[in-house]
Amino acid sequence: MADDQTIIRTGLTTILNAQVGIEVIAQAADGHEAVVLARRLRPDVCLFDIRMPLMDGVEATRQLAGPGVEDPLAVVVITTFDTNEYISGALRAGAKGFLLKDAGPELLVQAIHAAAEGDALIAPRITARLLAGFADSASPSERTQPITALTDREEEVAAAVARGGTNAEIAVELHISLSTVKFHLASLMNKVGVRNRVEIVIWAYETKRVRP
Repeated sequence: MADDQTIIRTGLTTILNAQVGIEVIAQAADGHEAVVLARRLRPDVCLFDIRMPLMDGVEATRQLAGPGVEDPLAVVVITTFDTNEYISGALRAGAKGFLLKDAGPELLVQAIHAAAEGDALIAPRITARLLAGFADSASPSERTQPITALTDREEEVAAAVARGGTNAEIAVELHISLSTVKFHLASLMNKVGVRNRVEIVIWAYETKRVRP
């Protein structure tokens, strides 16, 4: 966990250590320290603030989970600032989740578990605005279509992911098994050339497959 405010780190640590299956193994007061600790300890999930001294949360995320990083770590960003610049920057840098600090403990715990399992969770109140921004700002050259055409089922999975569905929810919606959802996700990511479900969401909106 990384946040430059001691009281925030202490509060979040208390909340998270009280949850079943979650243990805070290290704290950092700046992004540089966070990257050093994360590379050494390899936590299941990193929880980063955006604004920190020496290195901000976006750059720390990029160094641990960004394009070209071998064996990337799962990062969830939690912040007071919900500007499109911070949100899109964090997600493009590889974050698997983005929450505001007023989201509440339940949503925070859900985001951490989702990231640990390879899923993603973005605070619901900012999702539509954020993805509308991706869709509107993408130039035609950025709206890359897959080299190999997606199957009908892969198109359905992509749309379900873009609407915020978890693997379990998609399985129920499409009447398929959880393992089948994971199979289609892996195939979809390979064809589209993305590494995680957040990037699938961005791609789905940029290619106009889903509209806000």
